[in-house]
Amino acid sequence: MSQPNTLILASASPRRAELLRQIGVDFICQPADVDETPRPDEANDLYVDRMALSKARAVFKAVSSDREAVLVLGSDTAGVLDHTGELLLKPLDAADATQMLQRLSGTVHTIYTSVAFVAAESEHLVQVVSKVWFRTLRREEIDHYVASGEPLDKAGAYGIQGAAAAFVKRIEGSYSAIVGLPLCEVSDYLAAKGLCAGRR
Repeated sequence: MSQPNTLILASASPRRAELLRQIGVDFICQPADVDETPRPDEANDLYVDRMALSKARAVFKAVSSDREAVLVLGSDTAGVLDHTGELLLKPLDAADATQMLQRLSGTVHTIYTSVAFVAAESEHLVQVVSKVWFRTLRREEIDHYVASGEPLDKAGAYGIQGAAAAFVKRIEGSYSAIVGLPLCEVSDYLAAKGLCAGRR
């Protein structure tokens, strides 16, 4: 069977698209429409895996052209508070974002990022786990950050690549995975498929 020659990113995230461009990858964006509700008693790491696979499978199923020529990349990222095990998804609104940031203040949290690749006769899934330490945040800086609108479309209510970088004391793991896509693992897989220009 021939190798895929078209990569589809199953995401509307401008951050994931920018990360792919950063490593010189050509791709098409086609956001996935999937239910992102966690299942009762679902483990946090398994939830992130399921979301990444669901997004990639949904977009692959919608492909109307030659499926053997297509590789779909789906990804999902979620934070988990280490001291409570609480799953931190995208905030519902500004008040929810404020409460999330208050819970993150002065604590350590774990970021799970899963990437799924779906092709005609194969699926590949990888998960990267990172940790983030937040300094103690003042209420006024939380309010100012939430008012900027930046946290509202981000898991955990912050973007480490934006103004919230000032909240982070240190990280352990993959910076790009915390942003939304683990570039080391993604570029390895795409290079093997001949889809990463800089590493063919």
